[in-house]
Amino acid sequence: MELRHLQHFVAVAEDRHFTRASERLMVSQSGLSASIRALERDLRAPLFVRSTRRVTLTEAGRALLVEAERILAQVRAAHEAVAAVQGVVRGTLSLGAEQCVAGVHVAGLLAAFRGRHPEVEIRLRQEGGLALAEDVGAGRLDLAFAYRSRADSDVLRSVPLAAEPMTLLCHPGHPLATARSALSPHDLAGEVFVDFHPGWGPRRATDATFAAAGVPRTVSLEVNDVHSLLDLVEEDLGIAAVPRHFRHKRPSLHAVPLPDAGEAVYETVALLPPVRATSPAARALMTLLEEGAAR
Repeated sequence: MELRHLQHFVAVAEDRHFTRASERLMVSQSGLSASIRALERDLRAPLFVRSTRRVTLTEAGRALLVEAERILAQVRAAHEAVAAVQGVVRGTLSLGAEQCVAGVHVAGLLAAFRGRHPEVEIRLRQEGGLALAEDVGAGRLDLAFAYRSRADSDVLRSVPLAAEPMTLLCHPGHPLATARSALSPHDLAGEVFVDFHPGWGPRRATDATFAAAGVPRTVSLEVNDVHSLLDLVEEDLGIAAVPRHFRHKRPSLHAVPLPDAGEAVYETVALLPPVRATSPAARALMTLLEEGAAR
């Protein structure tokens, strides 16, 4: 089994398509197919179910993908560790981040990182916190900035970034805009909500708040970006519970406090693997963050 065979296998598994994977890897499609066949012969098992439009992983392929990603991550870490001993941070920084995460200005931090470590290739992926935590744990990401939840894996390290209360946003003409004090989940029973998909941090914080209060909640409009959420609330199509700093992105909306306690607090963290598994690039990025760069 050769490393390039594993690299080719992972690329096809990610793209679910031989042509796209060959273009990304800059190898011929015939060479890529030959590499996969060699891996299948070595393992004595088919790894993909091929069709004219796409390929899907077999059960053996799914099992191999987990180990292949782990092996390739360890190889990258070995190269980067040797470079770090030589005083040079190089390789790749793979970072994940939720949208508008509190406590860090991601773009500014990455700009500062590039200025200090120009030899490192930066890869950024925006996703919900659940997927990011899974990818950090699997070695697909070096670290991630996300919402902290009690359900996060004990294997990951959490470095606190910020904590803030959740706030209810509604149209100025909505009946809730007349509220003169903080609203409890019971006050919001039966309301139509706009919210993110379940894997995103603000959604998880709000779901936890309502679950703790034993109040069912209707999320009729699900989005995966902040601006769409605010647009829908501005058109009075629903209300939204969001981290307090979202309020400043749309001053035209009315903000009503939510209980500033327990599950209603939105906490963000940097999620990292155990210290021994943390890449030199991730350590360098965290050093910049601790120095106060781009908060």
